[in-house]
Amino acid sequence: MIDQYIQRYGRRLYGLCRSLCPNRSDADDLYQETWLKVVKHISQYDPDRDFEPWLTRICVNTYRSALRRLARSPLLDFSSGEDKDRVLNAVPAPEEQDYTPLYEAVGALPDKLRLAVALFYFQDMDLENTAQALGIPAGTVKSRLNKARKLLKEALADETDP
Repeated sequence: MIDQYIQRYGRRLYGLCRSLCPNRSDADDLYQETWLKVVKHISQYDPDRDFEPWLTRICVNTYRSALRRLARSPLLDFSSGEDKDRVLNAVPAPEEQDYTPLYEAVGALPDKLRLAVALFYFQDMDLENTAQALGIPAGTVKSRLNKARKLLKEALADETDP
C-alpha cells in the first residue's frame, strides 16, 4: 500500500524536500525520514481526506523538528536567532543558474514565509492545501505570501541595481 503512495507522491515530495533543504544530502534525509514517519503513522491517516496535504504536513513538521534540533545543537552554539539565520543562509543552494537570485532570496526569507512560498509556488499547492499542510488558516497563508512577495521584490530589486 505504501508503495502506491510513494509511486504517486514521491517525486513531488522530493521536490518539496529540495525546496526546503539547500543541501542534497539533507533533502535526501528529509525525504526518507518523512516516508518512515508515514509508514509509522499510516494508521492515523483518514482515507476520506486528501493524502498529499497529510504527507506534506509530515514533511514540513519533520523539517521544522530538524531545524529545532540544529538550533539546540551543542556544536552550534548560537547567541542569537540572527546568528543561526546567518549560518543557515550561508550554505549555498545548488540551483539552476537562471534562477539563483530568486532561490537565494527565497532562502533568505524567514522560515514561516519560506515554507508558505515553497508549498504554494514550488509545489503548486492551492491556498487551502497549503493552509492544511502548515496547520494555519488560509488567510494567514495569504498574508504570509503577500509579505514574502514584498520582501522578494525588494531583494530582487537590489540584485538588479548596478
